[in-house]
Amino acid sequence: MKVSVIIPVFNEEENIEFLVKELNSYFKKEKRFSTEIIFVNDGSTDETYLHLKNAKHLNYSYKILSFSRNFGSHAALRAGILRAEGDFITFMYADLQDPLTLVSRMFDQVYKNGTDICWAFRNSSASTGTEKLFSRAYASLMRKYAVPNFPKKGFDIVLFSRKVKQCLDKNLENNSSVFIQILSLGFKQTSITYDKRERKRGKSKWTLSKKIKLLIDSFVAFSFAPIRLVSIIGLIFFIVGILWTAIIIVRKLVYDDLASGWPALLSILLVGFGITNISLGIIAEYLWRTLDASRKRPAFIIDEITEDTEVVEVKKPVRILKDIN
Repeated sequence: MKVSVIIPVFNEEENIEFLVKELNSYFKKEKRFSTEIIFVNDGSTDETYLHLKNAKHLNYSYKILSFSRNFGSHAALRAGILRAEGDFITFMYADLQDPLTLVSRMFDQVYKNGTDICWAFRNSSASTGTEKLFSRAYASLMRKYAVPNFPKKGFDIVLFSRKVKQCLDKNLENNSSVFIQILSLGFKQTSITYDKRERKRGKSKWTLSKKIKLLIDSFVAFSFAPIRLVSIIGLIFFIVGILWTAIIIVRKLVYDDLASGWPALLSILLVGFGITNISLGIIAEYLWRTLDASRKRPAFIIDEITEDTEVVEVKKPVRILKDIN
């Protein structure tokens, strides 16, 4: 039995030595399964790739997939899934805020219960107040409008079988969340809980702009709520407009006490154009993603692959498209 552990890395040179040391130490003791580690270098601009390449990987087989540029963590996870050879696949991160014991605990759960997916849900997190607020708001919105079984405290780690991997490989989505895609597949699932630890080295690359992109991607890819919101707002303004027109006509005919003027007209135009622009912006998000999918651009491009001590030069960039046979 083999477990593939995918670790995306982006400008994590200060963490690599600690990461490899912990991996060697932990998987030396793990005897229930063999381990394959897939490092995905997501276009790092520092010495991350060299540190990974020169590190002593002792107690596991490994691959290093190096992207031609930064494509994002979800693209890195998808690349790792595509190249994974294990019977089960899971994710870990270079800062090791999620303990390596999760790999064994999740493996025990799927093996014992005969399920295809095991989630590691957070009991607590070392995140700041702002990060916790964003996480809770994101989880609440996703449960209400997109995925009803989305966990309240969120998740970063999942282990799944090759059956799930085959589905993900056949439906490789750009601008989408791989976690929500797994959550929505419908296979038998189980879960464990854990406490997330503080980051010991380096700085988190999970910036505000990436969080906002994830929020937009999640809604556009898995929910029709934004488009329905446009329809509801349009209907409300239409009804208000009809009522306001009726009031104006009645007062003009009965009382003749309404003075015409540009302030009221300007207010109506500002509100009207504001709502129109918001609506068009939401629709444009869907149109852009439809256009992006129709172009069939690669979700990622692998520039170089290192397997154990052998470097495989990619003559032509590996273009991974949505449909994979």
